[in-house]
Amino acid sequence: MASFLNISSPPFLCGSSPLPSLPPRSITPITQFKVWCRGLTVKCMSSGPSQDAESESETAASSSSSSSSFSSSSISTYNWCAALGGIGFLETVYLTYLKLTDSDAFCPVGGGSCGDVLNSDYAIVFGVPLPVFGIVAYGFVSALGLQLKGNNLPFGIGESNGRLLLLAITTSMATASGYFLYILSTKFSGASCSYCLMSAFLSLSLFFITIKDFGLQEIQKVLGLQLSIAILVIAALSTSYGTSPSVSSSLAEIDLPYFTSEITTPSSPFAVSLAKHLHSIGAKMYGAFWCSHCLEQKQMFGKEALEMLDYVECFPDGYRKGTKIAKACADAKIEGFPTWVINGQVRKVLSGEQELSELAQLSGFEFIESSQPT
Repeated sequence: MASFLNISSPPFLCGSSPLPSLPPRSITPITQFKVWCRGLTVKCMSSGPSQDAESESETAASSSSSSSSFSSSSISTYNWCAALGGIGFLETVYLTYLKLTDSDAFCPVGGGSCGDVLNSDYAIVFGVPLPVFGIVAYGFVSALGLQLKGNNLPFGIGESNGRLLLLAITTSMATASGYFLYILSTKFSGASCSYCLMSAFLSLSLFFITIKDFGLQEIQKVLGLQLSIAILVIAALSTSYGTSPSVSSSLAEIDLPYFTSEITTPSSPFAVSLAKHLHSIGAKMYGAFWCSHCLEQKQMFGKEALEMLDYVECFPDGYRKGTKIAKACADAKIEGFPTWVINGQVRKVLSGEQELSELAQLSGFEFIESSQPT
């Protein structure tokens, strides 16, 4: 029905052209008509289905524009995640290769200190080289970004769950990077590691790129999840480094260059025979150049016998903060000095300096009476 009546002049009688009569409940509304009388113009405008359709069309257009803008923003986010994740994946593959081949990294910035950081005990988590975790994390982010971009997630995972998964992994990566930056600044003061800084930049960038697509209300909903992930990551790293074998608390803050100690005591016939026997069965003595007990053990054997022993130095390049124990010592799981490993696979491990007679008994050395130690 008509919504308003517009009369442009005072009412007059309409002589021969009366207003048409409309049925009280016409099914088809009249949207506009004009009646001309002497000095009278009547307009009837309808606000029926035509205006409603126009309003719905505008709403749909607005919603479509908003959805298009969100989709475009999400695709841009997924592209960045795929690209940065790919860069991090290549970096960690390179570092893992260096670890497996026991090679030195090319450090454009930081020189030797870069290698010290990458080869330190902090580059291993629960016995696994840290770059291996990086390969998994960066590879997962890159693959997930590509799948979200193409809306082709496996196992029927929806986009909203995919976004939450992406946020969870980037949160864990950013937390770990923050922890490692703290380690770098406190345990390796003055050292520089370009690979560490690059990884931290990539991880933090991925976190902020991912979280920017979440509105304030969404962030409030997932804040508890993010805090839980951060606490778990920090607890896991702290546990790993807390259970790692420490070298020596007295060496925590010093820089000690490698040196050799001269053995001046002569070797007895018994010591020479025992040294030959230990060498023949593959027995090894693991020690450190700064260890006083190691020096006393060497003095027991004497100069001539010591040359026949298989001695493994665990810190051939000296010791300073962050120095990694020699690979042979790490593989033997040495926790104290000196340590003897006897009888191959039987692996009778003896820690601390040992009497020659005890070493002879444990190694199965049958000595002649005339060669017994005095």
